[in-house]
Amino acid sequence: MTFSGWILALCLVALEGERHAAHAEEGAGSERNCSSVPPYLPPTAVNTTLRLLQLRAAMKPNNISAYIIPGTDAHLSEYIAPHDARLAWMSGFSGSAGTAVVTQDKAVLWTDSRYWVQAERQMDCNWELERDVSISSITNWLIKETKEGDEVGFDPFIFSVDTFAAYNTKLAPAKRILTSIPDNLVDEIWSERPPLPPDSLTRLPDEFIERTWQNKVDQIRGQMMDNPYKPTALLLSALDETAWLFNLRGNDIPFNPFFYSYTLLTFDKIWLFVHTERVTEELKVYLNSSCDTLHCVQLLNYDSVREQLMKYLEEPGVRVWVGTEYTNQALYEVITPEEKLLQSTYSPVLTTKAVKDDTEQRILREAHIRDAVAVMQLLHHLERAVPEGTETELTAAEFANKCRSKQKYTRGPSFETISASGPNAALAHYSPSKETARQLRVDEMYLVDSGGQYLDGTTDITRTVHWGKPTALQKDAFTRVLKGNIEISRTIFPAGTKGVNIEMLGRRALWEVGLNYGHGTGHGVGNYFGVHEWPVGFQSNNIPFQEGMFTSIEPGYYKENDFGIRIEDVALARSIKTEHGNNYLTFETVSLVPYDRKLINTTILSLEQLVWLDSYYRVIRDKVGPELKSQGLTEVYDWMIENTEPFIKDGASAVVASMSLLLLLLPMALL
Repeated sequence: MTFSGWILALCLVALEGERHAAHAEEGAGSERNCSSVPPYLPPTAVNTTLRLLQLRAAMKPNNISAYIIPGTDAHLSEYIAPHDARLAWMSGFSGSAGTAVVTQDKAVLWTDSRYWVQAERQMDCNWELERDVSISSITNWLIKETKEGDEVGFDPFIFSVDTFAAYNTKLAPAKRILTSIPDNLVDEIWSERPPLPPDSLTRLPDEFIERTWQNKVDQIRGQMMDNPYKPTALLLSALDETAWLFNLRGNDIPFNPFFYSYTLLTFDKIWLFVHTERVTEELKVYLNSSCDTLHCVQLLNYDSVREQLMKYLEEPGVRVWVGTEYTNQALYEVITPEEKLLQSTYSPVLTTKAVKDDTEQRILREAHIRDAVAVMQLLHHLERAVPEGTETELTAAEFANKCRSKQKYTRGPSFETISASGPNAALAHYSPSKETARQLRVDEMYLVDSGGQYLDGTTDITRTVHWGKPTALQKDAFTRVLKGNIEISRTIFPAGTKGVNIEMLGRRALWEVGLNYGHGTGHGVGNYFGVHEWPVGFQSNNIPFQEGMFTSIEPGYYKENDFGIRIEDVALARSIKTEHGNNYLTFETVSLVPYDRKLINTTILSLEQLVWLDSYYRVIRDKVGPELKSQGLTEVYDWMIENTEPFIKDGASAVVASMSLLLLLLPMALL
């Protein structure tokens, strides 16, 4: 860029800053208005004028007409380190799902409905918002904005195999060329890019491990041996794959105990690609890194993975197995010729890790008992403090973190707490800041979605409460969300059933009155791992349920600009005996916090649902009660007892029995 060009850029930046300041007092948390004169930007918006000028200057030597910026890292992680937050730095938008495209005269963000309001609050008027997240929408826009023969640049390290194929399938027939640029252009202009954390890696304590890393390596090698396509190596790219395989943890990703790594596993070699300076001498001994036999881990530099993979592929007769869901295009494209590649959607490590062993099941249950104590402390505190007007969304979130920080084995929150009241709760993934936090009020709904990381488990729980008098719609909607949660939790289904085939049970009660929600119904949960652990859950691309899998169950309802409701519990898929078959599963709810009684309309709950609730509340008393007492939390214990009173009173037991008999005999009477 010429000197005069830089002067102009700086002037534009200054002008943008003046406009930002002039309107800063118009109200925190409001959305931008780019059609007003001058445009209104809330204080949460980020000035991107200079960044866009620099990126466009970097695009020119590469002869590209457009540049695609996904919101992920080289491991295609959902949560990324500040070091990899290119999309957020470039656009100002910090949501966890989105893609940006920059041309010489336009900058556009695509994201889904969870983040539309957030994007309008965070982006300045340099950016347009496309209310879509599909690749077809992006490619259609690119075809419209570019000419035949134009090149569209991307970083292959942050494109998945499937993402690249989806873009190329659309762009190639339109004669737009998808051009791989391994040196990321955003990194080139990001002068103050956050460094990697310096923390050393750690190993899990033996008391939390049933399988040693050597046991796991043998287990995965056995699956490689049994594969009819005869792979000679397995490439692991997802961060939780390597962490699980070696029982190691790190601190590279906020809220997730992962570290930057790849693994290449063969039948007689193990290559671990990490930042080797962060591997302590103790860990080198633990990994047997000084030898060269079946159970010796060779430590190689993290950045050498592509080079070493290419070197391995030069050997005759080799075939590398990859899970395409988490393998980036930069590694995938070097696995040639085709006969040296074996691919599946998920690696055998991901599918094996999804089924927890007996120790993992036990300690994850224990973590949820202690976590329930922290959540009960929060709800008890808010019930007293909110009427006094002393709490905000932000202070409530901070109090939740404080309560968890006092629990045994704590390692911090498992994600940024969603603490949302009134209209903010209608944003499914809103998290408060100093600029947006609202005061909590007794006449509004409050939703808190939070979780903790513990050495023995990861938790994720959502409760919605009202401290005043809820409206008829709020109470009806809450009860229907609760019905959906209960119906999935109590259902019995054959082992091997996909979650997508039972997901509608969470929506049925809402559908009956024309209501719905726009997010998934559940996701896998790890043992001191990611709070969203793939590939378990209720989506079409999740694997079938097997005994030992943990999933969240989280239906909801959101009325725009008014209130939001979500009820989320973590549950374990466990076996259950039926009258005519044994290979059946049901869910055991391991989140142990009562629901807000004030919001439950018992008249629309079935007898079976009321029985389930009372049984669940007895479990809460039996398991969390002793823990509350042992921690000396007498007032919280009393709160728990009050909020777990049975819905079916003792005096009604005979009526319940009669009703149950009637329900059994009625179908026979109708024959």
